[in-house]
Amino acid sequence: MTEPSRTVEVERKFDVDDATPLPRWDAIPGVDTVTDGESRDLDAQYFDTADGTLSRSGVALRRRTGGPDAGWHIKGPREGDGRLELGWPLGDGEGIPDAVAATVARWTTDPLTPLARIRNDRTAYLLTGPGGVIAEFVDDRVRATDLRQGVERAWREWEMELGPAAPADADGREAFFSAVEAAVRAAGGRDASSGSKLARALGF
Repeated sequence: MTEPSRTVEVERKFDVDDATPLPRWDAIPGVDTVTDGESRDLDAQYFDTADGTLSRSGVALRRRTGGPDAGWHIKGPREGDGRLELGWPLGDGEGIPDAVAATVARWTTDPLTPLARIRNDRTAYLLTGPGGVIAEFVDDRVRATDLRQGVERAWREWEMELGPAAPADADGREAFFSAVEAAVRAAGGRDASSGSKLARALGF
């Protein structure tokens, strides 16, 4: 079986209005520079069983095109401050690859069908310090369709995800995210109303 890539996502999400200006990152500890924004056109389709077994288990399965991590992804249940994300290449065709299905079998072997489509016009910025990338900040303008209910939703949100040079200790991470939250609120952002894009696409 093809071995997947493994990433632990530690991030914070925020809701913003269409016209909210980007935050200023001057006061973020350890950050020396912020890269110019990189535009990414992301298109993801999410899958689940008819009765939502994966969603109820805190698991998301998607096929996404666009961006540096295009492919199949399984996001596992939240553990502590993060979620383990497994990734596989897109492969040929749009059917669920055997390696992905074998991993999903940990939660279900029932048939999986499209649940939602999420298209995202993303602008990504890297916050860097002496040791490399501390975090990635993304400005997302999202258009989502609940494929089973036929409902469309649109919103804008921000995410800040820790990078390889982020603080390794809990106190350092807390100080980093506290500074991020202060900058976001100063710009007009607010706490996210939903824990994930998929949940929000489905009206949760």
